[in-house]
Amino acid sequence: MSNDGVNAGRRRFLTAATSVVGAAGVVGAAVPFVGSWNPSAKAKAAGAPVKANLNNIEEGQMVVVEWRGKPVYVVRRTAETLANLPKLNDELRDPESVEPQQPEYVKGVARTIPGKEEFLILLGLCTHLGCAPMYRPEVGAADLGGDDWLGGFFCPCHGSKYDLSGRVYKGVPAPTNLEVPPHSYDTDSVITVGVDQEA
Repeated sequence: MSNDGVNAGRRRFLTAATSVVGAAGVVGAAVPFVGSWNPSAKAKAAGAPVKANLNNIEEGQMVVVEWRGKPVYVVRRTAETLANLPKLNDELRDPESVEPQQPEYVKGVARTIPGKEEFLILLGLCTHLGCAPMYRPEVGAADLGGDDWLGGFFCPCHGSKYDLSGRVYKGVPAPTNLEVPPHSYDTDSVITVGVDQEA
């Protein structure tokens, strides 16, 4: 009986086993390599863009995402909220957002990209000393002015108040409106904070 058949079978088995082990090694090396393409925590803190899904935000609700180590407020406003914004112009320091606290493509009293007025995107840092303003959407809050309060943000550190477009009230320590960070819409339901909207 010839050993050629046995040796050929053994050779095929060893070749297949070596190939499987080699392929596993390649996959094992590739996974961390591909994972290294994702921005590190350090890169994110340095300004890597972050995405936010808007589908899970209910009307009147606010969520917070982190960009560059700072809180970004994403608020889904109601039609009533949007209708109330012009009513506050006389009470605000910069109702038309003349001070450059937002990208050029952010327009109007809604301080959003035109056509996307429902969602407000703001840096959650008071422009006085950088405290995080509290989201106070309730209309008529007694501790914030009663019937004159149509919802907005209140800074507990020194009492600055902003409306639901992040526009600062007169007579408070904060000098300017809340900042609108660069952002863009990937789809109707996903935004990227840190990337400017293309014209």
